[in-house]
Amino acid sequence: MKELQFKTNINCGGCVSKVTPVLDAAEGVCEWTVDTANRSKILTVKTDSLSASEVIATVEKAGFKAEAL
Repeated sequence: MKELQFKTNINCGGCVSKVTPVLDAAEGVCEWTVDTANRSKILTVKTDSLSASEVIATVEKAGFKAEAL
């Protein structure tokens, strides 16, 4: 399993609640967290099959931006 990290604009609990169903439903996402206390709003995704670009596309589907670190 690998851990991918992204800088995002998911900056509050409301944003997290919008992105939750999308990330939870994404195939290949085992576990994820967003550190909203960090200035870069770091999204950490544990996955066994997804690439960084696939995770970014998933986050964008939820209406947010993500950029690989």
